[in-house]
Amino acid sequence: VQLQASGGGLVQPGGSLRLSCGTSESIVSINIMGWYRQAPGKQRELVAHITSGGSTNYADSVKGRFSISVDNAKNTAYLQMSSLKHEDTAVYYCYATIMFTRSISSRDWGQGTLVTVSS
Repeated sequence: VQLQASGGGLVQPGGSLRLSCGTSESIVSINIMGWYRQAPGKQRELVAHITSGGSTNYADSVKGRFSISVDNAKNTAYLQMSSLKHEDTAVYYCYATIMFTRSISSRDWGQGTLVTVSS
């Protein structure tokens, strides 16, 4: 699956941004879509994911501020980020996981999108 990420940029603390991740295949065929992020000098961390069944999971640090969703018609996943903080500054990577069997899966990545939260 090829992923096309967009939507990063510079935003002030307290502001909002929406990241998008378009897929080359029907998004309904993808089991999990989500985003990781990596801040300078830090390990990559899972931000949020959504399953094909609509279940979502968020990092504690973004709960209540970020929301992940998919638009099946547009084959696109979104990460709506609100009440952004300095510590949200990072490169965000979207990913797509397809489960072929319970033990065999593939994961593809979009290009990183830089989100900078600064006044």
